[in-house]
Amino acid sequence: MIQKEDKLIFENKTGGVTTANPVWLAPLAGITNHPVRKFFRRLGAGLVHTEMVSCAGLTRGMGKTTRMLDFSEEEIPLVLQLFAGDTKTLIEGVEIAVSGRPFAALGINMACPMPKVRKKGAGAALLYKPDLAFEMIREIKGKNIPVWVKIRKCPEGHPLGTLKFCEGLLKAGASHITIHGRTPSQRYEGRSDRRLIEEAAKVFRSRISASGDIFSPEDVIHFLGKGCSAVFIARGALKDPFIFPKSLKRLGYNVPEDLADPDPSLQMQYLIELGNDLYYCYGDRFTDVMVKKIMSGMFKSIPGINSFRRDAAGMHGWTDLRILLKNTFTISERRII
Repeated sequence: MIQKEDKLIFENKTGGVTTANPVWLAPLAGITNHPVRKFFRRLGAGLVHTEMVSCAGLTRGMGKTTRMLDFSEEEIPLVLQLFAGDTKTLIEGVEIAVSGRPFAALGINMACPMPKVRKKGAGAALLYKPDLAFEMIREIKGKNIPVWVKIRKCPEGHPLGTLKFCEGLLKAGASHITIHGRTPSQRYEGRSDRRLIEEAAKVFRSRISASGDIFSPEDVIHFLGKGCSAVFIARGALKDPFIFPKSLKRLGYNVPEDLADPDPSLQMQYLIELGNDLYYCYGDRFTDVMVKKIMSGMFKSIPGINSFRRDAAGMHGWTDLRILLKNTFTISERRII
């Protein structure tokens, strides 16, 4: 975590939550488990999110779903991302999830475009049911925890349109809204509509964050400069995990130079520590897949890197991959340990 004299270098108040900065890790299904969240907090992310947690799974007592609520102190502030297709299930899921757990906010997902979520009436399906969406927010706003909502750009034929939908959510009790600038049918194709997000940030001052196509410090600076209270980095975090310290440095934060311009050996140290944490929590095969996903955007423009990537692709399991990583990069003529 980027700190100064054991204190957070800056406090950013957004949506009822105090964070160190406005550059945040977005919720990513199948990815933002607690070792990954800890990894990005160490790299400077001001706030992190759980994966999307099914309220229906919580109410049924499904062990895999319940374990998604696990976290460590190093991840705080942590926003719980939930999804449900009806108000009753949402309320029951919230009550189970927040019991004894100090989440910073409840993030209700109304953005996920995947059919398996939408067919349950959840995620982006709620864009087409504004009355239900508003009812959900009204019913959970009294839980003494800020309620955040993540949405997508409302498509043609939407009952209200994006700005009116945002207005309704805020009036219902939402403290903060994140807008992904693609429609549900676009999924992750095409371009995110920046102008829509900028317009919403201007209309609903200090209540809107940006999501979608944030791949560089320039993208972060752009949205913050247009009035967004924060940015959610999703695929950009996988493309370059060090986008967090790089962006914070450009924004004027006190970032150690080795994080803002990391050499391969430092990147490898962070990656091995992440892998060890993942291995302890989830085992060999899962760690292999996750580390390769995170690693895919690292170590660019290094002589011989293509050979390393080919060798890594042929590895199966963290144990062998870790050996390859340790034997590839050195620190001051010493192998990484």
